[in-house]
Amino acid sequence: MYKKYFGLRKAPFSIAPDPRYLYMSERHKEALAHLLYGIKNDAGFVLLTGEVGAGKTTICRRLIQQLPKSCDLAYVINPTLSSAELLAAICDEFGINYPKNSKSIKLFIDRINNYLLASHANRRRAILVIDEAQNLSNEVLEQVRLLTNLETNQRKLLQIILIGQPELREKLAGPDLRQISQRIVARYHLGPLSKAEVPAYVKHRLIIAGTSADLFSPRSLSRLHGFTGGIPRLINTICDRALLGVYARGKKIVDSKMIDQAASEILGRPFMGSVRLRRMTAMLAAGVAMLFAAAVLIYFMKPDLLLLMKPAAVDSQKQVVLRPLPTLPEKEAARQEKQIEEAKEVRNAGQADREESSGKREKIQRVEHSEKIIQTVEPPPPASADRGWRH
Repeated sequence: MYKKYFGLRKAPFSIAPDPRYLYMSERHKEALAHLLYGIKNDAGFVLLTGEVGAGKTTICRRLIQQLPKSCDLAYVINPTLSSAELLAAICDEFGINYPKNSKSIKLFIDRINNYLLASHANRRRAILVIDEAQNLSNEVLEQVRLLTNLETNQRKLLQIILIGQPELREKLAGPDLRQISQRIVARYHLGPLSKAEVPAYVKHRLIIAGTSADLFSPRSLSRLHGFTGGIPRLINTICDRALLGVYARGKKIVDSKMIDQAASEILGRPFMGSVRLRRMTAMLAAGVAMLFAAAVLIYFMKPDLLLLMKPAAVDSQKQVVLRPLPTLPEKEAARQEKQIEEAKEVRNAGQADREESSGKREKIQRVEHSEKIIQTVEPPPPASADRGWRH
């Protein structure tokens, strides 16, 4: 609807997995390199996982474009099947004939094995790609593993690429599927785009669609990463809706308000474009945090706080009786009070000892002083009396 208005040849933000629009970020380059490595080295299993909308299927389409002509491909995109139904789908993809309405697993495996031997004799490679592989049951995954048992001394006759969401990686890590996990020679988890990669991604898709104009403001691209988390599919849907809104208003540039509105329509979230609303939300969050802290404080210091909350008692003369504020819990206060009493007793005992020692010293000093005085004032015995008696 807006292609002519913006000078575009094609819709730049279609969610179809068109490999022409694939933006090769560092993560996408690594993912594609892992897939090509597994194929070139005749690996049994190659694993590619990633979040919903991260671009796994688009990378797989790019891989298919780069396969050599000597490769035969079976691409299964709906793996919610039983073992017999999956084997029948593989036969259909490789062009293997089998009796209609047949449900014999042995028949399907024999036909597939004969096909693989013939392909190997003709120097061709057989590659099986299973998309959305997280939907496969453990029983079906085990049946898929058995297909890789057919091999020569040099290589596997069937290479299998499993593509799925993070649940697939968790499933393969379980003990029931450890035989498959041990046969995976190349695995990669595709993450979202970084904040710095989002503007380049949007610019890349606009150029492929036919324009080099900057249709998105820098602030709108920053908001775009905040809403999408760098998931390409979400980026496409929000950008498409934003361009439609700009076209309807007769503008030329997508601003941050338009991104906010498009995101609220696509994601179903409340409109957060208003600065005032964001401030109110922040204030509300702060209030909730304060209430939570108060609740925790009341829970751990309930008796003390209830004491503080009681009205102060008044006497007959209307004098306010002030209550001392408790500074520590009761047990801690009792322990400290006991320590203070013990310290006082020790101090009083020491003081009594010192006073007793001081009293003894004073008494000794007084006795010594008295003896000195007596020795000084006492007269010597009379000599004449002795001489007269002897005469």
